[in-house]
Amino acid sequence: MGAQLRVYKRRIRSVTATKKITKAMEMIAASRVVKAQRKVAASTPYAQELTRAVTAVGTGSNTKHPLTTEAENPTRAAVLLLTSDRGLAGAFNSNAIKAAEQLTERLEREGRQVDTYIVGRRGVAHYNFRERRIAESWTGFTDEPSYADAKKVAAPLVEAIEKDTANGGVDELHIVYTEFVSMMTQTAVASRLLPVRLDEAAEQTQTKGEILPLYDFEPSAEEVLDALLPRYVESRIYNALLQSAASKHAATRRAMKSATDNAGELIETLTRLANQARQAEITQEISEIVGGASALADATAGSDY
Repeated sequence: MGAQLRVYKRRIRSVTATKKITKAMEMIAASRVVKAQRKVAASTPYAQELTRAVTAVGTGSNTKHPLTTEAENPTRAAVLLLTSDRGLAGAFNSNAIKAAEQLTERLEREGRQVDTYIVGRRGVAHYNFRERRIAESWTGFTDEPSYADAKKVAAPLVEAIEKDTANGGVDELHIVYTEFVSMMTQTAVASRLLPVRLDEAAEQTQTKGEILPLYDFEPSAEEVLDALLPRYVESRIYNALLQSAASKHAATRRAMKSATDNAGELIETLTRLANQARQAEITQEISEIVGGASALADATAGSDY
């Protein structure tokens, strides 16, 4: 076997092994995205009902509360960025990071100081590499987030929104995550969690033609909002974590399928080149045999004289 043919065979074995790995990763991601989709579907109604409750309290009372009241001159904002702990998901993490950076630039142009909170090792690594300040970060649960993880993330954010800006608090809370639209489409979005935009929340939760009821708040509207604030933030973050996880698995599945297909095409190309090299070797051997036979025949013919 010639050297060139050995090189091709070695590369074919290597690419075949890689293809098996990417195919297995594609199947794992496909199974995980189905589970994540179910969790998103299960958590969305709860988040919508909490938003409806907050809207009802906000529109049905004149209470000033951080959950529903915008600051006259906001000077500080918190941005929560959701990324993944692992890569191999195409542009999933880079799109979310880019959206967060664009949001931060806009807020800073508007005169706000921005505190960045990050979920996921990829986002943390990106900011650490560029020596950018991170207020707080969490890792290790992005593939399968639980409600307990959402509560852990929400706790310092709720604490920051309840404080005065002079004591390290914030006037606004924004979140950047990847919304799961379909298996083929995942979109990085930035939205404001707090204060709640009551008009937008009412449009999202109210059915056309629905007559809104009148509410009485006990013991008071302010205490109801105090109780709803952490629940609202936790539910919205939990839903965003699930959306981000489903989007990541879908992006991984798509990336691994593309890698598997590319590996298959490369194997076909290498196989064709190996066959050509083998044919060239066979042709060369035949030529050498024919040449040797001709030389032997000429030598034998010459000895007869």
